[in-house]
Amino acid sequence: MIPFLSPYLPSGWSANPYNPDSTSNPFGEGSPYKPDGLNNPFSPYGCPFSNQSATNPFATDAPRLYDREGNYRGKLSANPYDPDSTNNPYGRYGSPFSPDSIKNPFGAASRYNPSSPTNPYGRGLWIEGR
Repeated sequence: MIPFLSPYLPSGWSANPYNPDSTSNPFGEGSPYKPDGLNNPFSPYGCPFSNQSATNPFATDAPRLYDREGNYRGKLSANPYDPDSTNNPYGRYGSPFSPDSIKNPFGAASRYNPSSPTNPYGRGLWIEGR
């Protein structure tokens, strides 16, 4: 865990289903019963109506993503109009052409990058909620 971050969500956004800190692990951080989990539709971070949710297309205070070196990688948000959203196709963190985007397979989203959320054996990105 990176000591300078204060993660309210100590999980990692990762495709690794065997890592207990991964949101892809249904028995770990990815459990739909975790009270503050992204996969729980009743938690503040998974509810489609919460302003802190990753699934609310109008959220402005979505969880933030950081790589293992502490670099900011945008907001894990469904909001396509937020400039820091990972779902803004024209923004720095959502464009498939930006080197800082988690949607660029040759940049931050490379399958060979250990911090990449698409690496099935990696640790993924840290999620920090507010």
